Amino acid sequence: EDTNINYPVVQSVNEPNFYLKHKFDKTYSAYGCPYVQENCDVQKPSDNIIIYGHHMNDGSMFADLCKYADADFCREHPEIAFDTLSSLGKYEVVAAFKFNTNRETFKYNEYTLMDEAQFDEFIENVYARQLYDTGVTAEYGDQLLTLSTCEYTYPNGRFVVVAKKV
Repeated sequence: EDTNINYPVVQSVNEPNFYLKHKFDKTYSAYGCPYVQENCDVQKPSDNIIIYGHHMNDGSMFADLCKYADADFCREHPEIAFDTLSSLGKYEVVAAFKFNTNRETFKYNEYTLMDEAQFDEFIENVYARQLYDTGVTAEYGDQLLTLSTCEYTYPNGRFVVVAKKV
């Protein structure tokens, strides 16, 4: 079974949600295109690069991300590749969780540039919500990748996978 999400990932700093409804070539599409949050820098990079993608009913875009709700799936697919124009990146899954945007005070997408206290706060909140223990830990100084998609357990819910660069 091919579970690779293999799409170009784009970023629009001046129009943050542009690629929510546009393809890589900038033409309109309900599917959109996976995109990096506008305040993340993939070149420096930010402490936590956040990528959003639609969870399409036909199984495309970030639909496969929700397979990480199953610990066995995670054990079989412990790494995520995220390559930029200037480097190849391999990330190990730290945690996966479902998120209710209507009831949460923790804003996982606001942690992009972090000092040690902010990093610890982010990781503590991630661990508190994780669906299972991956056996992988993250500590200050690790480069993180956070993938986010819609998930329908909650109204306006999200499914989030956090991984660290190896």
